[in-house]
Amino acid sequence: MSHIVFIQTEVRDPVAIRSACDRLRLPEPVFGRTKLFSSSESGWAVKLPDWRYPIVCDVNTATIAFDNYGGRWGDQKQLDRFLQGYAVEKAKIEARQKGHSVTEQSMEDGSVKLTINVGGAV
Repeated sequence: MSHIVFIQTEVRDPVAIRSACDRLRLPEPVFGRTKLFSSSESGWAVKLPDWRYPIVCDVNTATIAFDNYGGRWGDQKQLDRFLQGYAVEKAKIEARQKGHSVTEQSMEDGSVKLTINVGGAV
């Protein structure tokens, strides 16, 4: 039986943040206080391609702080790409922790199809 699930991403897992960075070939995330344009934020700093400032993921509140100056200092598509990578990696982590196997397929429209087989059966 097949089920389609839509996920609203809350960034709460440092392991999945790191996995998303590996997946997207981004620099390793760094925990601490990070300077943005006019503020400083605490959390996991992730450097996105061609962004002037990193995004900062606060796993306690599931918020992401960033300053891309309305797209002038960073393309929103890069943030969306990170969030998709995080969601895929987090879903795979959770499924495998429950003993399920996971297959992944990249779709032509840029979406990702995950198939989770309950009990690990393929």
